Amino acid sequence: MMSPKPLSENRGSSHSTTIRQTPLQIIHVVGNFMRIWSVYSMYRYLSQTGASVVLFMFCCLLPSCIWFLVAQKPWKGRALSNTQVVPSVVNGGITALYFILWGKGLKSCGPVRAILGEYSGAVLGVLSGVLYGRGGRVWKKVGGLLAMLASFYFLSQGWSMATYSPFPFSNASDDEAPTEQLVGMKEMLVPILAGILSALRRVIARRVSLKNQLKRRLHAITLTSATCFLFPVAMWDMIIGSNNVELPFSAWAFSSTILFGMILIFYIDSIAEERLHMVFSSPRHLMVAGGCIIVMEIVYKMDFSLIGFLVCAAILGIGIYEATSLDHSRRDSFQRSGSNGILDDQMEMSPLPT
Repeated sequence: MMSPKPLSENRGSSHSTTIRQTPLQIIHVVGNFMRIWSVYSMYRYLSQTGASVVLFMFCCLLPSCIWFLVAQKPWKGRALSNTQVVPSVVNGGITALYFILWGKGLKSCGPVRAILGEYSGAVLGVLSGVLYGRGGRVWKKVGGLLAMLASFYFLSQGWSMATYSPFPFSNASDDEAPTEQLVGMKEMLVPILAGILSALRRVIARRVSLKNQLKRRLHAITLTSATCFLFPVAMWDMIIGSNNVELPFSAWAFSSTILFGMILIFYIDSIAEERLHMVFSSPRHLMVAGGCIIVMEIVYKMDFSLIGFLVCAAILGIGIYEATSLDHSRRDSFQRSGSNGILDDQMEMSPLPT
């Protein structure tokens, strides 16, 4: 007859682990709330002033990359190899394109669609499953992809907005609430593509850097590269690219985007991946972001339907779960070994050539 002692020890260890992770979970929630707050301040600034998205992103990237260069000093310490520096520089180009697309998606589609569109990076899990997975798992991932597409379609049809929501009890309670423009799937493709690029840059960063300190040094190189790639685009936009090139100054919009949207969120995501085993494109992360979105939509008195938003977020969460699901045994073994990425987990089965 088995003794209950091992079972009690397992329960005690899991309880102590939960207690140790509670402060980190609070930090993760607060950090994501501040980042989403910066997104809403950026959206209000861009929509009210009509400022150039490219110029705004460049003006925020420049001080951010200076911060990371001064803080991490990638030129000090052990010399970085070309196999680490070159992918990081290329990743900077992907990051620059991501910021451009995401900023334009935020300005045209609104904060709810732009933030939820970032979770489209889970389609990389579907791609890896098609390439390396077994038949049953592939169909689950395809079903998850269809659920994600359905969620984005409902968002494009205005289900999260009180004005267009098909659900009852969704009428706007405040006549002064700003009504967002209804967009179609064509406009919704911009934040979706930005989300895929965001997931791709995270995957490249994980595969290049295995250690935490190395990851921070390479992130400084990536952000500097992104700033360099964005510089000629911003100059082109300022000289002949846009009709309105004015960039009115707003202390809160710029400072919140720099501090919370680019600097703090990097450290918060690192803590979530390394200590909480929570990747960005995951249902747990979506749950945290969804709660923050609800608070900010109410605070900013946006055209918001709570029921419609919860339906879209639930469908998206189910799609992400199925699209990124692994066998339970493999998932547990990856968590014990400290695996931090969706596509990284799948690539363990058959690594791509570097």
